[in-house]
Amino acid sequence: MFSHIMLGSNDIARSKTFYDATMGVIGCEPAEPNAKGRLTYAHSGGRLVITKPLNGEPATPANGGTIGFAMSSPEQVDAWHKAGMENGGEAIENPPGIRHTPMGDLYLAYLRDPDGNKLCALYKAS
Repeated sequence: MFSHIMLGSNDIARSKTFYDATMGVIGCEPAEPNAKGRLTYAHSGGRLVITKPLNGEPATPANGGTIGFAMSSPEQVDAWHKAGMENGGEAIENPPGIRHTPMGDLYLAYLRDPDGNKLCALYKAS
Protein backbone atom coordinates (compact mmCIF):
# COMPACT_ATOMS: atom_id res chain seq x y z
CA MET A 1 0.00 0.00 0.00
CA PHE A 2 2.79 2.46 0.81
CA SER A 3 5.67 3.46 -1.44
CA HIS A 4 7.39 5.49 1.26
CA ILE A 5 7.00 7.22 4.59
CA MET A 6 8.71 10.54 5.25
CA LEU A 7 9.41 11.84 8.75
CA GLY A 8 10.69 15.26 9.70
CA SER A 9 13.75 15.71 11.88
CA ASN A 10 15.28 18.71 13.58
CA ASP A 11 18.69 17.00 13.78
CA ILE A 12 19.63 14.74 10.86
CA ALA A 13 22.88 13.55 12.50
CA ARG A 14 21.00 12.48 15.66
CA SER A 15 18.34 10.78 13.54
CA LYS A 16 21.02 8.99 11.53
CA THR A 17 22.42 7.44 14.71
CA PHE A 18 18.96 6.26 15.81
CA TYR A 19 17.70 5.02 12.44
CA ASP A 20 20.98 3.40 11.35
CA ALA A 21 20.72 1.29 14.53
CA THR A 22 16.99 0.46 14.47
CA MET A 23 16.68 -0.04 10.72
CA GLY A 24 19.92 -2.03 10.71
CA VAL A 25 18.16 -4.64 12.87
CA ILE A 26 15.80 -5.41 9.96
CA GLY A 27 18.57 -5.44 7.36
CA CYS A 28 18.84 -1.84 6.12
CA GLU A 29 22.22 -0.41 5.30
CA PRO A 30 23.28 2.78 7.14
CA ALA A 31 22.02 5.85 5.29
CA GLU A 32 24.12 8.73 4.03
CA PRO A 33 22.53 12.15 3.62
CA ASN A 34 21.75 12.83 -0.05
CA ALA A 35 22.19 16.19 -1.80
CA LYS A 36 19.06 17.50 -0.01
CA GLY A 37 20.31 16.24 3.37
CA ARG A 38 17.75 13.41 3.51
CA LEU A 39 18.36 9.92 4.87
CA THR A 40 16.72 7.03 2.99
CA TYR A 41 16.32 3.47 4.30
CA ALA A 42 15.03 0.85 1.84
CA HIS A 43 13.56 -2.54 2.76
CA SER A 44 11.22 -4.97 0.99
CA GLY A 45 10.21 -2.44 -1.64
CA GLY A 46 9.40 0.37 0.80
CA ARG A 47 11.36 3.44 1.82
CA LEU A 48 11.64 5.42 5.02
CA VAL A 49 12.92 8.95 4.42
CA ILE A 50 14.10 11.27 7.19
CA THR A 51 14.31 14.96 6.26
CA LYS A 52 14.27 18.48 7.61
CA PRO A 53 10.86 19.99 6.77
CA LEU A 54 10.90 21.69 3.37
CA ASN A 55 8.97 24.69 4.70
CA GLY A 56 11.77 25.56 7.15
CA GLU A 57 9.50 25.13 10.18
CA PRO A 58 10.47 22.80 13.06
CA ALA A 59 9.68 19.10 12.66
CA THR A 60 6.93 17.88 15.00
CA PRO A 61 5.55 14.37 15.56
CA ALA A 62 2.04 13.43 14.49
CA ASN A 63 -0.48 13.47 17.34
CA GLY A 64 -2.04 10.01 17.26
CA GLY A 65 0.24 8.77 14.48
CA THR A 66 2.27 5.56 14.68
CA ILE A 67 4.57 3.98 12.12
CA GLY A 68 4.75 0.19 12.38
CA PHE A 69 7.64 -1.95 11.18
CA ALA A 70 7.06 -5.65 10.40
CA MET A 71 9.52 -7.94 12.20
CA SER A 72 10.37 -11.59 11.59
CA SER A 73 10.50 -12.76 15.22
CA PRO A 74 10.08 -11.66 18.85
CA GLU A 75 13.88 -11.62 19.09
CA GLN A 76 14.05 -9.13 16.23
CA VAL A 77 11.46 -6.93 17.98
CA ASP A 78 13.59 -7.01 21.13
CA ALA A 79 16.78 -6.21 19.19
CA TRP A 80 15.03 -3.28 17.45
CA HIS A 81 13.81 -1.93 20.79
CA LYS A 82 17.26 -2.32 22.39
CA ALA A 83 18.99 -0.61 19.44
CA GLY A 84 16.55 2.27 19.66
CA MET A 85 16.99 2.70 23.41
CA GLU A 86 20.78 2.68 23.03
CA ASN A 87 20.66 5.32 20.28
CA GLY A 88 18.45 8.12 21.56
CA GLY A 89 15.00 6.53 21.55
CA GLU A 90 12.49 6.59 24.39
CA ALA A 91 10.53 3.52 25.52
CA ILE A 92 6.80 4.17 25.64
CA GLU A 93 3.65 2.22 26.49
CA ASN A 94 4.15 -1.32 27.83
CA PRO A 95 7.48 -3.15 27.72
CA PRO A 96 8.05 -5.32 24.62
CA GLY A 97 5.85 -8.40 24.71
CA ILE A 98 2.71 -10.24 23.64
CA ARG A 99 -0.56 -8.37 23.27
CA HIS A 100 -3.74 -10.42 22.85
CA THR A 101 -5.83 -8.67 20.20
CA PRO A 102 -8.80 -9.48 17.93
CA MET A 103 -6.17 -9.91 15.15
CA GLY A 104 -4.46 -12.64 17.18
CA ASP A 105 -1.39 -12.52 19.40
CA LEU A 106 1.04 -9.76 18.48
CA TYR A 107 4.52 -9.29 19.88
CA LEU A 108 4.99 -5.51 20.04
CA ALA A 109 7.46 -2.87 21.16
CA TYR A 110 7.03 0.90 21.03
CA LEU A 111 9.56 3.74 20.93
CA ARG A 112 9.64 7.44 20.27
CA ASP A 113 12.49 8.46 17.99
CA PRO A 114 14.71 11.41 18.98
CA ASP A 115 12.21 13.83 17.36
CA GLY A 116 9.21 12.33 19.16
CA ASN A 117 7.72 10.21 16.35
CA LYS A 118 5.92 7.12 17.63
CA LEU A 119 7.26 3.85 16.20
CA CYS A 120 6.18 0.25 16.66
CA ALA A 121 7.90 -3.06 15.92
CA LEU A 122 5.34 -5.83 15.29
CA TYR A 123 5.61 -9.58 14.97
CA LYS A 124 2.37 -11.48 14.38
CA ALA A 125 2.80 -14.46 16.71
CA SER A 126 -0.32 -16.38 15.68
